[in-house]
Amino acid sequence: VGKRKAQIAAITQSSGDLILNVDSDTTLAPDVVSKLAHKMRDPAVGAAMGQLKASNQGDTWLTRLIDMEYWLACNEERAAQARFGAVMCCCGPCAMYRRSAMLSLLDQYETQLYRGKPSDFGEDRHLTILMLSAGFRTEYVPSAIAATVVPDTIGVYLRQQLRWARSTFRDTLLAFPVLPGLDRYLTLDVIGQNGGPLLLALSVLTGIGQFALTATVPWWTIMVIGSMTLVRCSVAAYRARELRFLGFSLHTLVNIFLLIPLKAYALCTLSNS
Repeated sequence: VGKRKAQIAAITQSSGDLILNVDSDTTLAPDVVSKLAHKMRDPAVGAAMGQLKASNQGDTWLTRLIDMEYWLACNEERAAQARFGAVMCCCGPCAMYRRSAMLSLLDQYETQLYRGKPSDFGEDRHLTILMLSAGFRTEYVPSAIAATVVPDTIGVYLRQQLRWARSTFRDTLLAFPVLPGLDRYLTLDVIGQNGGPLLLALSVLTGIGQFALTATVPWWTIMVIGSMTLVRCSVAAYRARELRFLGFSLHTLVNIFLLIPLKAYALCTLSNS
């Protein structure tokens, strides 16, 4: 009957103070449990996640890109959110929860509906939002390393991203009532996460329109997108001390030609399972 029902069955039969959620394709470093448990010693913390890496990083060009994408998602996005006490999604492959808090939220977690239909994906994001709405902090522990298998073909990757996009859109609506009680940075973060792709899509559509109507190449649009990509990848390469992040520039092409159309499709099909 699905992952969520299985989680709930395990949680209700458990007896420990802390619960560790691990995906079946994930391998944990030996010290992950102790490092996450140390963060959970603070009773105000309801959940904590570790840093995700691709265990099959070297398989294809796509797995290399996804590994860098995970590094950025963890060490920029989640790290910044954690600085203000509210990681907005404690990722499913490696996340620890306070059992007493989870028990109080299980009914809401189990009965999540969207347009009258049970939700069957996005469990990690929804559970994190419930933790925040209950008044708990959510944290990120970069030294708790979890290696997970990532998609190695475009088809599998796009199916994964479609699920994630629908989950993000659905649960962002649930997050709005929580934001006033959090640091103002988190509101800015949610606006940026959702507004950034929209602005990029408008820029691309404007460029295509210019080319179609005037037969001129939109060099200004191309230069601005290219410059912003290089700045972002250069900062990541400097922070990670790894030149490979300059190659993450390729992800901008994947984003423009594949992910933006996919997110538009996800927005139009939010009711789909």
